[in-house]
Amino acid sequence: MTVLTSMQNQPLVAPNNSPMPDNIPGPSFRPLYDQIKILLTQSLIAGEWKPGEAIPSEMDLAARYQVSQGTVRKAIDALAGDNILIRRQGKGTFVATHTEPKHQYRFLRIIPDKGSKDKVHPTTNFIDVKRGKASAEVARALDLKVGAPVTALRRVLVFAGTPIILDEIVLSSVLFPNLTLEKISESRGSIYSFLETGYGLRMIRAEERLRAMAADAAAAAYLLVAEGTPLLCVDRIAFTYGDKPVEWRRGLCLTDGYSYYNELA
Repeated sequence: MTVLTSMQNQPLVAPNNSPMPDNIPGPSFRPLYDQIKILLTQSLIAGEWKPGEAIPSEMDLAARYQVSQGTVRKAIDALAGDNILIRRQGKGTFVATHTEPKHQYRFLRIIPDKGSKDKVHPTTNFIDVKRGKASAEVARALDLKVGAPVTALRRVLVFAGTPIILDEIVLSSVLFPNLTLEKISESRGSIYSFLETGYGLRMIRAEERLRAMAADAAAAAYLLVAEGTPLLCVDRIAFTYGDKPVEWRRGLCLTDGYSYYNELA
């Protein structure tokens, strides 16, 4: 995303200092609502509105940016479509948060083969948290230098009493300092809700790559299967505001009775 840093908290005005008409493209040749979307995103990046907090009304934002309420509404609709903002009837518009039950496991795609397609919320068994240095693969994914300090945590996700997913999650130690097994073990909800409330960084989208692999000795031990058992390997990069990559994750998933489910539209 191109961020209009020179326009942060400044009204969008035409050269004669009158409000810019909605039908005239701005200097960046983006639709005006898209420029407002960028400015709203900049405010989110700067922490002006925290996850779970209400943003100003459409009327107030229209006055702030000197555009019509319709333009602001279209920008907010776009951010709501990206699950960055949430509209609540009669209450206003709020910054989306992973602490809400329906958003805690928004990126989880493993569901049972039988029964409803609704997501099953697993229980989590944390294994360890270790400090290390970014490998070439992790550095490339997180836009870090090779050897940059990182923190890696491992956990097992248990569905209906059966270990199904072995996760390795790697985070920048600069962005997530002092992360310990004790802190994360005491958290409730998803790992993303913990990182959001503890460090103020919210994951807003993710990219995943899937491939098949055989369980090595460590994966077999944690998933209680034989070495060589087929697993689904899901590599994920999660991004926060401004399309900044902040998490690399590798999930090794058993698919006996469970499937990776994704709805395409």
